[in-house]
Amino acid sequence: MASQAVQLRIEHSQVVMENGILQVYLSNPGGFVTRIQYNGIANLLEILNERDNRGYWDVVWSEAGSTGTTGTFERIVGTRFRVITENEEQVEISFTSKWDPSLKGKRAPLNIDKRYVMLRDSSGFYSYGIFEHLGKWPAFNIPQIRTVYKLRKDKFDYMVVSDNRQRFMPLPDDRLPGRGKELVPPEAVLLVNPVEPEFKGEVDDKYQYSSENKDLMVHGWISSQSEADPSVGFWVIIPSNEFRSGGPVKQNLSSHVGPISLAMFLSAHYAGEDLVLKLQPNEAWKKVFGPTFVYLNTLLDGDNPLQVWEDAKYQMKEEVQSWPYDFPASEDFQKSSQRGTVCGTLLVRDRCLSDDYIIAQDAYVGVAPPGEAGSWQRECMGYQFWSRANEEGYFSINNIRSGNYNLYAWVPGFIGDYWNNVVLTITPGCEIDVGEVIYEPPRDEPTLWEIGIPDRSANGFYVPDPNPNYINKLFVDHPDKFRQYGLWERYAELYPNEDLIYTVGDSDYTKDWFFAQVTRKQEDGSYQGTTWQIKFNLDDVDASKIYKIRLALASANVSELQVRVNDPKQDPPLFTTGVIGKDNAIARHGIHGLYRLFSIDVPGLLLQNDVNTIFLTQTMAAGPLPLFQGIMYDYIRLEGPNPFLPQKTIKLGYSE
Repeated sequence: MASQAVQLRIEHSQVVMENGILQVYLSNPGGFVTRIQYNGIANLLEILNERDNRGYWDVVWSEAGSTGTTGTFERIVGTRFRVITENEEQVEISFTSKWDPSLKGKRAPLNIDKRYVMLRDSSGFYSYGIFEHLGKWPAFNIPQIRTVYKLRKDKFDYMVVSDNRQRFMPLPDDRLPGRGKELVPPEAVLLVNPVEPEFKGEVDDKYQYSSENKDLMVHGWISSQSEADPSVGFWVIIPSNEFRSGGPVKQNLSSHVGPISLAMFLSAHYAGEDLVLKLQPNEAWKKVFGPTFVYLNTLLDGDNPLQVWEDAKYQMKEEVQSWPYDFPASEDFQKSSQRGTVCGTLLVRDRCLSDDYIIAQDAYVGVAPPGEAGSWQRECMGYQFWSRANEEGYFSINNIRSGNYNLYAWVPGFIGDYWNNVVLTITPGCEIDVGEVIYEPPRDEPTLWEIGIPDRSANGFYVPDPNPNYINKLFVDHPDKFRQYGLWERYAELYPNEDLIYTVGDSDYTKDWFFAQVTRKQEDGSYQGTTWQIKFNLDDVDASKIYKIRLALASANVSELQVRVNDPKQDPPLFTTGVIGKDNAIARHGIHGLYRLFSIDVPGLLLQNDVNTIFLTQTMAAGPLPLFQGIMYDYIRLEGPNPFLPQKTIKLGYSE
């Protein structure tokens, strides 16, 4: 069949983009996606919803000085419609909303330009947004920016987030009172009388389907299949992470019961207030979010609906390879010719592991706005660009927008963050080779013992089986067992009378180290903090030396971790983190939040020849409802002089 030219119809209250494959209807001038017609289906979006509650951009904002991660929810309403590009190959349209002082306190102080693009022969459409805050406007906070698509619940019943996270889903009706019982936190609902009996007794929670940015490139829904109605796939494809905040392992929502599909650009989930964008007085800001691609496909032959998922993954790869796109008309979206490249080789020097440099295989290497070590995981105003080092430690970070950046990295298997404070200025077409980059992870002495693997998550520690009355069947016998609901309650059941005790040399962290140090629920319903113990033997303690505890945390939520050595009542404790964290990863079924590393000096005078004990106390607890206070460990190490290890002569050069 010959391809059809892209056409644009402008009517009084709506505009329609079509290319012979699909038709997309948008309200005029609001810019809400009200109807998507495809494959004989009059509308893929939920026709029971109001027209402004089907496909839209939204923002959550709060006044300057506000704390927390909530605020005013605002669907972005366009007030002016413009045609940007219109020819047989492409249509691009714009819906803008302008701010002025008369809107203070009523609307987020932003100029927003929502763009929609349709191309010839394309089975979908693109969307991107340009957000701008002028320096003279009020300071304020932005906890969230996203796009939302709400699909027809009578058609879309199978959700796919990844190869191993896909299933038939309950209906939104199943979460309503009478059919569902709200749990704590309220996003989790126990399905007690669902429309389809097969879901009875399951827990539904949108956070169980979160993914890290690096893995969140395509997700969506498949419609049920019949002889008259073949399966249709609706997919949100996010071809680049450059405009998403928090780096490659920041977790975001994807698709969930509704059926709903999201593209999250900015959110405080799994991070807390650290990832709320806070615009200061007289601070100008402008950023392009997207384009993202809504891709539609259908079953061409055979009877396996998952063929549309395989096709969606293929399409995602095509979009990634096409990035940065050459079709967006806005000058604010930089094309390939306006971007640059940074490459080099990352090596690790750890004097206690090797005389030679260690190749930083699979390291995450990126550029982000200038900051400090690890600041990229809290950065939310600018753009970030990341790559993985190959088996030789070589990395190439491509298609970096023009601007100023620092180089950052972290290496699986090693603690800490690499940061180079030299400003890299990217100009159009530049190719910057930084050569050999050396990362020296924190290290004073050889390792006396260690618990866990330094990978910035609690994955690998013991995750219990869920309460059988609160399961999600998808995660039974699943590698992401930590996504089950209510695992925090299992701690008190496993340790009813005393807290966890881990004995170095005898215990196995995969079986004996609970994945989260949570509060203990008491018989009266209140909660109390917990104290874990690490017991270990030392010989030939040198009282004149300083030993070192390296304590890497994968998550913290309104917690204070106190460290004591050989005296559980030591006052003050040897070390305290103070109250840290609001990432809520425990309640939201994430195996990590923000990464933190602490290095703690232990005077040899506190240690003894024989059995020693480190006491780890998480002191914070509140009730009567759980606030999910607690921490997740990534890795713990004790360093100290070891008379049985030969002293190494360090080679200072990598190559002759």
